[in-house]
Amino acid sequence: MNFSRRNMLQTASCGFGYLALQGLLGSQAQAATTGGLVPKVATHPARAKRVIFLCMSGGPAQMDTLDYKPQTGKKPHPGSVFRFRQHGESGLQISELLPETARHADKLCVINGMHADTGIHAQSFLQLHTGDRLRQRPSLGSWIAYGLGTENQNLPGFISINTSKSSIYSSAFLPSIYNGTPIGVNGEDMSRATIANIASDHLPLSARRRQLDFVQSLNREHLAARPGDAKLDSVIESMELGFRMQAEAPELLDISSETQATLERYRVGQQKESVGTCKVTDFGRQCLLARRFCEAGVRFIEVNHGSWDQHKNHRRDLTENCQVTDAPIAALLDDLEQRGLLDETLVVWGGEFGRPGLTPGDGKDETGHNSNGFTFWLAGGGVKGGYVHGKTDPTGARAVEGKVHFRDLHATVLHLLGLPANDLKFWHEGRDHRLTGPDGGKVVTELFA
Repeated sequence: MNFSRRNMLQTASCGFGYLALQGLLGSQAQAATTGGLVPKVATHPARAKRVIFLCMSGGPAQMDTLDYKPQTGKKPHPGSVFRFRQHGESGLQISELLPETARHADKLCVINGMHADTGIHAQSFLQLHTGDRLRQRPSLGSWIAYGLGTENQNLPGFISINTSKSSIYSSAFLPSIYNGTPIGVNGEDMSRATIANIASDHLPLSARRRQLDFVQSLNREHLAARPGDAKLDSVIESMELGFRMQAEAPELLDISSETQATLERYRVGQQKESVGTCKVTDFGRQCLLARRFCEAGVRFIEVNHGSWDQHKNHRRDLTENCQVTDAPIAALLDDLEQRGLLDETLVVWGGEFGRPGLTPGDGKDETGHNSNGFTFWLAGGGVKGGYVHGKTDPTGARAVEGKVHFRDLHATVLHLLGLPANDLKFWHEGRDHRLTGPDGGKVVTELFA
């Protein structure tokens, strides 16, 4: 019998009978399904097991960070307005704004030929995350969790820290078990950030388990009458994951066990009040949490920092953003390397586009958007270190060599994880869909070590 709302009202007087029934069904409910997140076999040898995406929302200025454009000739042109210096054995050119990241020059795989379809923030940001700039589609992290599952059945496959829009961690038409789990929302005080709705303090754990068993017995009865309902099956699985997370997630969010030296290296709690567009989000805590979730077996962790949308007061705001992010990112790379995790963790840094340079001596300190040429960097996970791929023209306005579109970046990330770049698909609304879109993406093998 379908257990509808009407049935519930008609049989309310038999409520204690249902409580007894859940006891009989408890053992079945205890065998919680984890099918969607069970680790899956890669289609080819993987170079990385997981991804940490350091998302710099707003569009970092590539020519003032990692794409050196010296001022040459009689007429000054838009170029780098901060000093650059070569670092490491590779001699990688890095801006004075990133002295801590520069220590890792020989680990960085810099892509100076990035390009995207639009200079509109919302559309390009959506394309960066989902491959589509106009429609809601599954996020990169959701596709990876769908393709590989996760290494820890008590945690989600995809976590998004300091997220701003649900569209960037949505599983869209993929089952909801692959949805990203947000921690901290749009500038929330990260020292108090939690994973919402996973615990109930007014009941002991054993009572919560019995309560969930009862609800799940009804859910499974409902599913039995609707075989093949993937959405309902995914809801059942998500509820079980939520329960399992109660045991492990709070401990991971509690960084009190970290040494004072570690907190200092990550600059936890040291972020000063904003003087520009940058919000106080304790980026150091975010990077430290990323390392902890990485160690715990989460497949895809996104860390968000913004805004890099610097138009006026460009030098001041860019300097502030680099000061806030530089040391924590360097500490994250230090820890991943020291703990033997960097070789199997792909770290990705970048935003939705870049910025044209400032013209020296024009009396202005403002800039705009540039989707035709900008910079990303990768580290670990099987990519070359101390390597620069592609370049922009002498003014930094356009990628002219080694061009890499977001579709190509997505294809490359999937390939590094052992997933088929253009054959990871999901049937929806009468046809197959994929992250890399109808035209597919190119795996940039030149980046591979």
